[in-house]
Amino acid sequence: MQAGVPTVAGELADAIARSARLAEPPAVVCAGRTDAGVHAVGQVAHVDLPATYEGDLARAVNRQLSPKIVVRSAAPVERDFDARRSATSRHYRYLVWNAPVPNPLLAGMAWYVAEPLDLKTMASASDPLLGEHDFRAFCRRAPNRPATEPIVRRVTRARWRAVPATAVWAGEAGPAQPEGQAGPAPPEGQAGPAPPAGQAGPAGQAPPALLRFDVVAGSFCHQMVRSIVAVLVDAGRGKATAATVMALLAAGDRAGSPRPAPAHGLCLVGVGYAGEEGGGRAG
Repeated sequence: MQAGVPTVAGELADAIARSARLAEPPAVVCAGRTDAGVHAVGQVAHVDLPATYEGDLARAVNRQLSPKIVVRSAAPVERDFDARRSATSRHYRYLVWNAPVPNPLLAGMAWYVAEPLDLKTMASASDPLLGEHDFRAFCRRAPNRPATEPIVRRVTRARWRAVPATAVWAGEAGPAQPEGQAGPAPPEGQAGPAPPAGQAGPAGQAPPALLRFDVVAGSFCHQMVRSIVAVLVDAGRGKATAATVMALLAAGDRAGSPRPAPAHGLCLVGVGYAGEEGGGRAG
């Protein structure tokens, strides 16, 4: 919550206060903060409510805030549960629309990059991120923290793949899929299905592709994923390699790095907790 600035946390707290008839908005604790413009479909939050409250909190909040803010589910938890401190992992996803022409339907959720990207190079440049490293070169330093202080994070997944975007860009000419199914994803490192005839652009031009980067870590620092994606997209352009990523990790300095990728391409898709299967909770 920020005074005088509309935020998801602030809107959510106000709606909960009205639903539970509280004198003031309660403290809402979430699994992780996101930059302005970043999406979240797997955010988890907890809030303390009076023991006498017996309403359907999700339904009450959604009546007030949907469709911009939606609570997918709400349930009581153990007293010692903490949405932030109990979390063991966070899963972020970044989308890049790589095509000669922008896609209006993806404009609010994917970074548009017109020049062709080499997905295999981007994938190989992601490998050095795995494991425990000092990510100062990919993080915005917190105020009043010394530049020499390491920012150590442990990354357990960092993977690029092309995913089918046929339903978005092909229109009626594209191959039909059963309702609710997206069709099989292409093997990792491949550019995905070719567009229908007449939609591939000039001869020799790569077909449009929706590229997806999934990264999982115990926690992330400010602008970490967006900074990583910016370097990896540079690798796809031929301006960086896996060696570039290794050098940045070793240097611990953002000097010479590209600006972070746009916020709107990033989404928090899941939060993991000890003892849970299937990717953790989504709230």
